[in-house]
Formats: sequence, structure tokens, C-alpha cells
Amino acid sequence: MEARFNYYGSAVSAKFTKYINSAGMALADALPVRIQDLVKIRASQINGCAMCLDMHTKDAAHTGAEATWLNLIAAWREAKVFTDAERAALEVTEQGTRIADGAGVSDEAWANAAKHFDEDQLAALISMVALINAYNRLNVLAQIPAGDYQPGQWG
Repeated sequence: MEARFNYYGSAVSAKFTKYINSAGMALADALPVRIQDLVKIRASQINGCAMCLDMHTKDAAHTGAEATWLNLIAAWREAKVFTDAERAALEVTEQGTRIADGAGVSDEAWANAAKHFDEDQLAALISMVALINAYNRLNVLAQIPAGDYQPGQWG
């Protein structure tokens, strides 16, 4: 499979990518790395973004995420390996990613997340959900192929 469009080769998309990457850097320390990994991986699974799945699963494994934990993200409701905070983040991620299927994040899911995250962390959580969904759409629309990403390749 080849990409249908090289958005790094366009001046407009290169500028956009620069700014969206800056948004990601603003969130880098706002949440625990495991929560960030869950958000990035789960949204990418839902959106079918192979490039993001390739990158974020490899990066998570490289930084110490266990294979069982990584392999069960898509089935998190039935898995025993996730903390209550991780489950809350996964629920917000799913509902925030699937906004076309419902009314957005439910009051129940939000209240549950608020038990585990302070106000700044909640802001980071919803910002990260929005950001990874933007990256997913860029990669899916341009049909960016996956499989050859190396951990840490892009910083």
C-alpha cells in the first residue's frame, strides 16, 4: 500500500503538522504515560488508523508496557489488567471518539473520570482524545501505510 498523498510534502500540510505537533507537546507531561498510551491506542483502534497503531503500540512496548496489557486494550471491559483510572480514561476516549454514534461523553463517564483525574488532567484527557482523532483522520485520509515505524522515530 502506498500513501495517496504526502502531507509532509505540502507547504500547507507541513505548516498544519507543525502546529498540531506543538499541541501534542503541550500535553506531553499532563497525564501519566500509560493513560496517554491508552488514549492514543484505543482511539486509533476505533478509527482504523494503522499508522498510529503501529507507532503508539511500539512506543508503549518500548517504554515498558506489558504485552498482555497492550493486547487487551480493545477488550478492556472484560480484561483484569486495567486500573479504575485507566478504565475511566478508556470510556471517555471511546465516547469522545464515537461522538457521531451518540451524544458525546455521558455524564456518568465524565463523573467517573473526575474521580480519578483533577481539572487539569481532565482538560488534558479531552484534548488528547481530540488530538489523536485529528492525527487518525490525517493518516486515514492520506492512507499512510504502517509497519515500518521504529520507536522514538519522530521524537
